[in-house]
Amino acid sequence: MTSVAPLPSEHLTERQKRLVELGRQFLYPNYRQPELVFTRGLGSVLWDDAGQRYLDFYAGIAVSALGHAHPRLVRALSEQAGRLIHVSNYYFNEPNVRLAAELCRLTGMDRAFFCNSGTEAIEASLKLARRHFHSKGETARLRVIAFKNSFHGRTLGALAATGQDKYRDGFGELPNVTHVSYGDARAVHAALAPDVAAIVVEPVQGEGGVLPAPPGFLKELRQLTNQHGSLLIADEIQTGVGRTGTFLSMEQQGVKADIVALAKGLGGGVPIGAMVCRAALEGALPPGSHGSTFGGNPLASAAALAVLEALTADGILARVKPLGERLGAGLSRLAERHSRLVETARGTGLLQALVLKAEVDARAVLGAFQQAGLLVTIAGGQALRFSPPLVVTEHEIDEALQIADRVLSSYS
Repeated sequence: MTSVAPLPSEHLTERQKRLVELGRQFLYPNYRQPELVFTRGLGSVLWDDAGQRYLDFYAGIAVSALGHAHPRLVRALSEQAGRLIHVSNYYFNEPNVRLAAELCRLTGMDRAFFCNSGTEAIEASLKLARRHFHSKGETARLRVIAFKNSFHGRTLGALAATGQDKYRDGFGELPNVTHVSYGDARAVHAALAPDVAAIVVEPVQGEGGVLPAPPGFLKELRQLTNQHGSLLIADEIQTGVGRTGTFLSMEQQGVKADIVALAKGLGGGVPIGAMVCRAALEGALPPGSHGSTFGGNPLASAAALAVLEALTADGILARVKPLGERLGAGLSRLAERHSRLVETARGTGLLQALVLKAEVDARAVLGAFQQAGLLVTIAGGQALRFSPPLVVTEHEIDEALQIADRVLSSYS
């Protein structure tokens, strides 16, 4: 399959051309942005500087839970910015205290630590697990079991747990993590030993290609950690905050972790991360052992409160499962209709994927979707990930499926 050319230059406004040129000149070149500059959004739709409309089915990598310009989120940010933005964790602030209580209620946990991203939430989780055993005198418990094909972040601790070589290449040896095959409980059992502090797992491997955990696997992990005295860390950064139809994806398997990492959709687009944990772990990180300058600031906390309120008060969470079923069924039909190009469709809730065959140029298809007005992302090399805002409508799902069908048909 040949590559798709970038959008024709006549589509770009002069201002957009200048902005793209500035970006190419001054931004560090570790991303591959197309020649697009988005200027506004509403719900599940984005517009670029030329007024071109795009269906947003990536939501800032599963971040924009309420879509764009949601009135509840806009109001919360505007009102909070007019009152108080930052005071640091030397003092309490009302939005953060309220957020901690609500997040613990929704997750069934007892304590919440706030930071700025999913990576930071994973770092806090790993530090908590190791220091918990250190505080009990079990100083040898430093090892973590993680899974091949996983993704937990890009700082060195989170990177050590990430089970994809391409992300770790060039950063040196990252010790104290054992990677085993995702879904293989026997391999986990074989890797467990008295030096294991925790197992860290994604209920769905998002960046790994939207791979849901096999049935019963998460329950087996819970049983194994209980038997060996280790902790279970749930990386719900991509799957949490309602993305798969329940507030935490692990709820659907009847599993409760010891520590949960959250971010992405929690702030609806405002940077925030959180680690929530059981009360038994509350003494492991005493004052001075861990912190975050911006973590839990009033502005981000107000945004997260608005997101959580919208999920329940506006009935958004209750719509995710039926909308996810509609999207998943449509993608399954596309997989059957375009079996020459598509290997399978998979996912759960509003985290779904079309997995292209190995010989298909996934980045070319991504570009073709973009030119046709549909924005998705690539995960795991060959999976086109569909993660629209949780406020997406049935009509928008149908429109996205029609666009995908039209693009894939052009390759037949």
